[in-house]
Amino acid sequence: MSEQKQSNPDNRMNNVERLHDMIENTKAKMEEAEASLEFASPEEREAIIQKNRNRQQSIQAMDKEMKEEMSARKKGEI
Repeated sequence: MSEQKQSNPDNRMNNVERLHDMIENTKAKMEEAEASLEFASPEEREAIIQKNRNRQQSIQAMDKEMKEEMSARKKGEI
């Protein structure tokens, strides 16, 4: 008898909270990176600055998704 894996059903009930936590964690990483700039070499500084730019874009995307999830929750779609 072969064992088949079944995918988990899409459970969006905690997406708002999960996204909120992800945003807060990303912000914390940005703050840590900013604090490390003082001790970084010029090359490291540029890499840190670029990572924080990418993190900011991720935060914006997650925030948008979180708002969409909140709207869906209010409409009873979740």
